[in-house]
Amino acid sequence: MKRITVMILMLLAGLLGAIEPAAEALLLFEAKQYIAEEGDTLLYRLLSPQKIIEGKTYPLVLFLHGSGERGRDNARQLIWGAGTFIDAKNRQRYPAFVLAPQCPEDQRWVEVHWALDAHRMPEQPSRSMKLVMELLQEMQERYAVDASRIYVTGLSMGGYGTWDILSRLPQTFAAAVPICGGGDESRAETLKDIPLWVFHGALDTTVPPERSRNMVAAIREAGGKKIRYTEYPDVAHGSWKPAYADPKLLRWLFNQRKKR
Repeated sequence: MKRITVMILMLLAGLLGAIEPAAEALLLFEAKQYIAEEGDTLLYRLLSPQKIIEGKTYPLVLFLHGSGERGRDNARQLIWGAGTFIDAKNRQRYPAFVLAPQCPEDQRWVEVHWALDAHRMPEQPSRSMKLVMELLQEMQERYAVDASRIYVTGLSMGGYGTWDILSRLPQTFAAAVPICGGGDESRAETLKDIPLWVFHGALDTTVPPERSRNMVAAIREAGGKKIRYTEYPDVAHGSWKPAYADPKLLRWLFNQRKKR
């Protein structure tokens, strides 16, 4: 019954011309909320491994959505990217927790404008990012998470968020995939030893491709040898579509482990 109801809602949204998450994503990602001690609430969705074996731990992927998916419906953050993780073959090959928080419409993962040529990382994380960091810690305490295989990826505003949380918690993540985002180039020394696969579209006019190019160049100049960069010559801002569709991406990501 639940599946039928969700499918009807998605069909109506399609007829109205709205872009909505796939019905399967809404079914597989469980809706949850994190309430901080101060009372702030962060809505999120959680995809769990199909079968959790007692005594075994699993990777965790933090997924940060873009600006267009902000809100308080705890659903729109699954529009882009979620399909990669709910693919039946991928779930079988790469059993993992996938954590997808939703940023409210009046906030950002990083309180900087994404059209800037450069920025310095704010001294304090944004309100939403602070909650994400707390939730990430709670996830490790409550679930069978492999601490050596925690990853972060995000697109557009979430690409900025990926660079930001990676710079704030460099010891936490085994690898990261920032897509069409930008970070603080002065943090290159902090990031140089983390495996990274960066994506951007050469025709992007929303977030200049120089934001990714400059981060990659800064990390390589700092001595980083674990960074890949893929720039799509004929793609504008939607570089996350070919990036998440690349079958090599998850294989690379889940092969990364943090040295204890």
